[in-house]
Amino acid sequence: MQTNDHKVLVANRGEIATRIVRACHRLGLEFTCVYTAEDAASGHVRLARELGGANSLYRVSSYHDANELLAVADDAGCTAVHPGYGFFAEDYRFARRVAQRERKLIFIGPSWRVIRELGDKINTKRLARSLGVPTVPGSDKPIYDELEAEKVAQSLYEFQEQQGIRRPLVLVKASAGGGGMGIEEVYDLDLFKSVYRRIRNYALRQFKDEGVLIEQRIRDFNHLEVQIVSDRTGRNPVHFGTRNCSIQSIGLQKRIEVAPGFDPTSIEYGFDAAQVLRDITYHSLAMARKVGYDNVGTWEWIVTRDGHPFLMEVNTRIQVENGVSARIARVNGQEVDLIAEQIRIGLGQPLGYGQEDITFEGVGIEYRLIAEDPDNRFTPWVGRIDAFGWPEEDWARMYTHVPTEEPYDIPTEFDPNLALAIIWGKDLEEVKRRGVSFLEGLTLQGQNKAGDELRSNVNFLRDNTGRILRF
Repeated sequence: MQTNDHKVLVANRGEIATRIVRACHRLGLEFTCVYTAEDAASGHVRLARELGGANSLYRVSSYHDANELLAVADDAGCTAVHPGYGFFAEDYRFARRVAQRERKLIFIGPSWRVIRELGDKINTKRLARSLGVPTVPGSDKPIYDELEAEKVAQSLYEFQEQQGIRRPLVLVKASAGGGGMGIEEVYDLDLFKSVYRRIRNYALRQFKDEGVLIEQRIRDFNHLEVQIVSDRTGRNPVHFGTRNCSIQSIGLQKRIEVAPGFDPTSIEYGFDAAQVLRDITYHSLAMARKVGYDNVGTWEWIVTRDGHPFLMEVNTRIQVENGVSARIARVNGQEVDLIAEQIRIGLGQPLGYGQEDITFEGVGIEYRLIAEDPDNRFTPWVGRIDAFGWPEEDWARMYTHVPTEEPYDIPTEFDPNLALAIIWGKDLEEVKRRGVSFLEGLTLQGQNKAGDELRSNVNFLRDNTGRILRF
């Protein structure tokens, strides 16, 4: 089947759905979009209707219902499913079901085996260590023996003391937990045994598995990422540079992303920042080759103030911040759309270029515009947007599902993400000036049912622009 004979189910909503639709349209592919009743006014619905007609839209009861999504795919004659990010994007069971059902579909993402292998944080750590990739110090398997756990904790305390950390601590985590459940910090080895026993008992009650992980708690770091792309052969992955995602909310949710991840040409670091970028890129590519990575993915790193990188995890999906990496990248001198590349190679086309064909130009900033109150612990704001607009500049791009020509009620069922603004500049100082100028030129007004004015993070983004790429 030729690539343009495929039809893609866009199994997501909002901003990412609009970008998938545009990428399909650019590639000459048919598509089908889904939406819920709460999303009837969303821009992704309007765009689908505009580019694909009324038949390109299906209303569903939930974006989380796999049976319903696959029923839509069958009824619409889709041959592939794009999960976007969130929802089913990193669910290997869903990806496996898509590929192995009687009416087989293509999952536009890594193969389900790769998602399963790298989605397991313990397995990822083992793989990394087998290749000499630095990981956060700690156990790479669940620990069930108290003496072994104490030995690991002792080694971590000693390691931190060697690093000059005055008050070292370790994390004691239920290995089968998730979402922050079953985690405690321990500063004192004398208290470690009691905490270990408490977490082990909690894990057994909650998860039916009393395995415990012991890890170092690293503070004062920058959060960096490496963007990897590979075709279905999995043999020749390439990278599209690095990103710095260190400016986050109090809940460790990213708010500003910058590409590349450091700027040693204008900022003096206490380490060889250019070498750190080369190292994390090298290690990410080595792991991608080892597992036969076969789509887009992101290797997430933390880099300490003294320049030590540690792999955190691998995200086996397209990420929100893919656009800022694409903005500074060129393939054979041409701008690139990483979502279009993901779809193209996901449908079986060869990558068609190597690392030597990829170049980088300038600096990019991505701002996540969100209806939230940074002064009140980033509490989501719910209400109606009455006016939304921004200055049109050739160095700025805005991706949004929020209509600009009429009021829009923010659905309470989803996170109040409004838009992504991507700013480009020839260097760090220019992109920061442009970023502040863009944010100050934004129009974003509205009110809730009580008549209170819209709350957003625009001022937070503006106020933090000056410290990007710094510790």
